[in-house]
Amino acid sequence: MRNTTLCYLERDGCYLMLHRIKKENDLNRDKWIGIGGKFEEGESPENCLLREVREETGLTLGSWRYCGIVTFVSDEWGTEYMHLFHSEDFHGSLRECDEGSLEWIEKSALASLPDLWEGDRIFLRMMENNEPFFSLKLCYRGDLLTGAELNGRVMEI
Repeated sequence: MRNTTLCYLERDGCYLMLHRIKKENDLNRDKWIGIGGKFEEGESPENCLLREVREETGLTLGSWRYCGIVTFVSDEWGTEYMHLFHSEDFHGSLRECDEGSLEWIEKSALASLPDLWEGDRIFLRMMENNEPFFSLKLCYRGDLLTGAELNGRVMEI
């Protein structure tokens, strides 16, 4: 099982999104996702968050909100615990990312992105509604979302 972080940086009604087009054998290949990555030995979710945002964007977070934990279960990639964050407080200069293309996308346009994981649409809505800390389980067969549970209860998908 892997532990990862994912952060949605927000500015002027837009999220900074990463189009994962540069790495081969990337489970997020060609997808649009937030900023984040895998824990290194000894890191807390916050340690990983700060490091990954800095490495992928050149930006430094001032504050953030820990939104929830998302458990991904995949027939191809195993299980992942993703710690989900949101921030509007960051500084520095945005730089090129070696994992893909960074782009500010209007939040209202996210739902129409063709290469967004279906489960991401669920937690993005929850973040937008400022839901309290949540546990979301998303089950995939390949790229197909086959099941979802919110705080231990089955959701209709």
